[in-house]
Amino acid sequence: MRLNACIVQMDIALGHPQLNRERALALTAHLGQQDIILLPELWSTGYDLQRAGELAESLDGITAGIMAEVAKQHQSYVGGSILVRQGEGIYNTFLLFNPAGELAAHYEKAHLFGLMDEHMYLAPGQRLVVAELPWGKAGLSICYDLRFPELYRCYADQGVGLLLISAEWPNPRLEHWRTLLRARAIENQSYVLAANRVGRDKNNGFFGHSLVIDPWGEIEAEGGSEEQVICLELDTERIASARQRLPVLFDRRKELYKE
Repeated sequence: MRLNACIVQMDIALGHPQLNRERALALTAHLGQQDIILLPELWSTGYDLQRAGELAESLDGITAGIMAEVAKQHQSYVGGSILVRQGEGIYNTFLLFNPAGELAAHYEKAHLFGLMDEHMYLAPGQRLVVAELPWGKAGLSICYDLRFPELYRCYADQGVGLLLISAEWPNPRLEHWRTLLRARAIENQSYVLAANRVGRDKNNGFFGHSLVIDPWGEIEAEGGSEEQVICLELDTERIASARQRLPVLFDRRKELYKE
């Protein structure tokens, strides 16, 4: 099957949700009908974690409503992470809306980045999330999760062939970003769609270089360091083809890996 995917690589105004919502709407306005539109991590607020209690919204808040409207407008699945309050906790949450504007899945970031004090302001997610899409199964993850290959292998074990990653991956670790994304694609024989922001906040600069990588680890599209929208067509039949031609996942010795 063919899948039309767009990655929105945007700058983010720290702590200004309305400005960021308007910017996201401007960047997506011209896209027409798509299958998947992917936004960066915390795209509506940036890493203004000291104000997380003030900025966090509900799963059906204003920002979620904007994502739902974009999904309906473009007849697309729309994903990206925002700050969400659930119960007593605040989570960095990947929301995925379907073309009807309904919340199809949500994933709370499992691995909190200590170097940015995420653990002081956010609660860690307690589950992995697989979304059933018309083109197959998609696994959701956020930024620092990328450094934990176990997460993605769990997704592969559940039949996932499309990995969606929403990120604010900062300078100077561009080669870590590119290498880890290619590794996740190669080792799990999956497509990887990864949206990274550009610009800078008061603490960090961000290099962009959002990527689409095929199940063989080949880069199909890569952004630069400026705001842009990257769109291309994916052939999801390549997932099964890669797994049949090189049956790495089948040849695993799971009985040896148990702790």
